[in-house]
Amino acid sequence: MELKTLKEEKNTLELEFIGEGHTLCNLLRKELWNNDQIETASYTIKHPTAAPVFIITAKSGKPRKHLQEAITTLKKKTKELKTSIQKL
Repeated sequence: MELKTLKEEKNTLELEFIGEGHTLCNLLRKELWNNDQIETASYTIKHPTAAPVFIITAKSGKPRKHLQEAITTLKKKTKELKTSIQKL
């Protein structure tokens, strides 16, 4: 996967997720929605062969920081899931 920053302003971050699709984008979007400092978290895929463009708008704080926090949380949840599955 490759990330390309398309736009970064005070409250807005737009990233292109090259080599990814709905799975990662939906996961990130839903995790960002859990943060009350996020105004919007969404993505678009203009064509099935095009890379998703992910858009984050923050009410306060830097969108990049909120994204990093969401990724850290998802890593933790993934480890917990892996541990639970191994116990089965």
